Amino acid sequence: MAHSTHQKLLPTSTAGSLPKPSWLAEPEKLWSAWKLEGEELLDAKRDALKLSLHEQIHAGIDIVSDGEQTRQHFVTTFIEHLEGVDFEKRETMRIRNRYDASVPSVVGEVSRKKAVFVDDAKFLRSQTHQPIKWALPGPMTMIDTLYDGHYKSREKLAWEFAKILNQEALELEAAGVDIIQFDEPAFNVFFDEVNDWGIATLERALEGLKCETAVHICYGYGIKANTDWKQTLGNEWRQYEESFPKLQQSKLDIISLECQNSRVPMDLIELIRGKKVMVGAIDVATNVIETPEQVADTLRKALQFVDADKLYPSTNCGMAPLPRQVAQGKLNALSAGAEIIRQELAR
Repeated sequence: MAHSTHQKLLPTSTAGSLPKPSWLAEPEKLWSAWKLEGEELLDAKRDALKLSLHEQIHAGIDIVSDGEQTRQHFVTTFIEHLEGVDFEKRETMRIRNRYDASVPSVVGEVSRKKAVFVDDAKFLRSQTHQPIKWALPGPMTMIDTLYDGHYKSREKLAWEFAKILNQEALELEAAGVDIIQFDEPAFNVFFDEVNDWGIATLERALEGLKCETAVHICYGYGIKANTDWKQTLGNEWRQYEESFPKLQQSKLDIISLECQNSRVPMDLIELIRGKKVMVGAIDVATNVIETPEQVADTLRKALQFVDADKLYPSTNCGMAPLPRQVAQGKLNALSAGAEIIRQELAR
């Protein structure tokens, strides 16, 4: 039931998570605890997924997702389902060189005994005819959220995770997912590793896939540790310059990046000429809702460096920590802003 994602110029989508309803988990919080358990929780997650889908469609989003309603966190929930990682044995370590977190430990060979998100993806596919996108954490971002007491090598662990992600991705494709997106915020931090083995391990994760693939590289959720870090980056954020040349040569179809209110110079997009670009035109680090005209303005600037048929308007990052009405308003603005540009292009 896979569908062409090309029926429309400038198809809109979200980068990832959307807020969860308050009856499912505590709102406006990352890693929020579930409010139900057992069968009730499974039902509630599916209800939330349906609701999130409805809200996206209602806002005019073209490429829809599960809004990550069934997972607590974009990295951890995937890792929780794997063998070889001990969530009881925790260590404190620096995450993306920015903040300390208590993380689980790799205690043995990592493997995937069963599918993680495939049932949820099948459920989403059964609920809509629109193109669907599914997000998975990328290998480098996964290893950055773990203490490795087994392989003792970031690169070795990344290759193991790439194999596991590939198994999951192939099953997601078979379940009817049109675009599989790998989230790699770590690509904006560990530049040498990105070029040494980061992109190579990511390509291992997409081996054999025929559906479209995307990598999402952002500057993180609007949490304090991230906003403090951004203050140290100066007037121009040129981190993408380090990874774009190699990504332009990679097998990935779509590069998803952050462009709204961030200090990313638009001309960097020139470095990935030829790729499809998901342009983040919605800031997720503020509760201020963009106007359609502000969104259109960001898209207009991006069009200097990417052809219209390769431009996919999106959000900067996930919106899980935002109030629901704010997220909804931002989705509406994204759709309306994209429509302004479609009209201009039609003239």
